[in-house]
Amino acid sequence: MTPPAEALPGQARSPAPLTSRRPAGKPRIAGLVLAAGGSSRLGRPKQLLPYGDGVLLDAVLATARACGFAQLVLAVGGSSEEVLKGVNTAGCDVAVNPDFGTGCASSIAAALQALHSDTDVVVLLLGDQPGVMARNVDRLLAGRGHAEIAVCRYDDGIGHPFAFARSALPALAGLHGDKAVWRLLEERASEVTEVAVPGAIPLDINTDDDYDRVLDALRGGP
Repeated sequence: MTPPAEALPGQARSPAPLTSRRPAGKPRIAGLVLAAGGSSRLGRPKQLLPYGDGVLLDAVLATARACGFAQLVLAVGGSSEEVLKGVNTAGCDVAVNPDFGTGCASSIAAALQALHSDTDVVVLLLGDQPGVMARNVDRLLAGRGHAEIAVCRYDDGIGHPFAFARSALPALAGLHGDKAVWRLLEERASEVTEVAVPGAIPLDINTDDDYDRVLDALRGGP
């Protein structure tokens, strides 16, 4: 089934309908930023960690905006009120997931319900992975062809962002628990296209050590 366009109960903002029309034959691509984690291992909202000239989630959303998505959906959950006050969500349709503690699959499901009904492709981005650049997304989309699922093949392995065609969205919406997307990739390996992206898998943040490494990378360290 196609995920419904209606907003979830508890959703912070209802998605505003887009009035622009895409050129004939060009797919409608939505970006979905997952930033609903409770940051239990870090002990404070990682979305609001200082990063560059702002905070971590601001940097991720700036990259997502640079991708030119037809729609940008932001999933929040842990410390959602604090995060929404502290982050620039301009241009985002925000989905609040009260069940974020059950794993990222629930946040994906919440965000998918905010999608416009004519979405053709969804690009999944992590809210704690500021090393992903717009060029990563561009390369992924350019190399996916008509694949149902496409992933980035970095020099050291598979990593985000991931792209899912409309036909894969019911499976994505039906996931449960944490690491569910990775299990889906394993189960449907024959349908997954790997797109070569130069460099190492971008770092994500779960601990203070992770944060230090991300800051070192920002400063151009080893």
